[in-house]
Amino acid sequence: MAQLADRFRAGDRMPSLFVGHGNPMNAIQDTAYSRGWAAAGAALPQPSAILCVSAHWMTRGATLVEVSARPPTIHDFSGFPRELYEQQYPAPGAPEMARRTVELLAAHHAASSEDWGLDHGAWAVLMHMYPQADVPVYQLSLDLSRPLGEHYALARELAALRGLGVLIVGSGNMVHNLPAMRPGAAPYDWAVDFDRLVAEAIAEHRFGALAEADRLGALMRQAHPTVEHFLPLLYTLGVADPADEVTFFNEGIDLASVSMRCCLLA
Repeated sequence: MAQLADRFRAGDRMPSLFVGHGNPMNAIQDTAYSRGWAAAGAALPQPSAILCVSAHWMTRGATLVEVSARPPTIHDFSGFPRELYEQQYPAPGAPEMARRTVELLAAHHAASSEDWGLDHGAWAVLMHMYPQADVPVYQLSLDLSRPLGEHYALARELAALRGLGVLIVGSGNMVHNLPAMRPGAAPYDWAVDFDRLVAEAIAEHRFGALAEADRLGALMRQAHPTVEHFLPLLYTLGVADPADEVTFFNEGIDLASVSMRCCLLA
């Protein structure tokens, strides 16, 4: 990731980023994945704000944007060590930018909210990327009533934010099948196949094809029994530019059925 810093100049549009966040324990453990996130944060220019589209803020019938000035740290998981629940990520919110985001999504009937905060799809990654918690962060929800293509179309409305210094982060996983998890086991063939298919489409800038991934039938259902971890990728790709170069990092399948692959478009 170190060479990435040489590609950025003052005044450049911010990149768009997708992170495979995986196991919440990556927040407090020194792993290859957490080191990859830290290296990415060190290589990127300092954002004016971060918009995170996380798999863990799901709504139905509405797209919401968190506008609070002090978003709380949400521990939206169970069965983990106490140390993980004690973690706080006290980044400020970005109310002004959040309300501007609502305006950009007027055609999609987005609305403001102060009922969320920062879930672990956001803070578990950002605490490694920006450990000082000094960059304002806000989130956008995933309206599960929308088909894939509508999420991609909605994301395209957000592209202007990149020119305003906003780092758009989609946080999910390119493959995410929790019922199939096998700690210490080799990846399933279908997990490897789907991860490779997605990576090839991104590398070739065939982003629209991924907005139609539900056409893949059984393979899509194996990789994503539910789609909330796939949807954030469409937001990263929706704000991409044809001139963006693609960089992958943290490649690998964890727990046999969770892809940790991340991608940066800049």
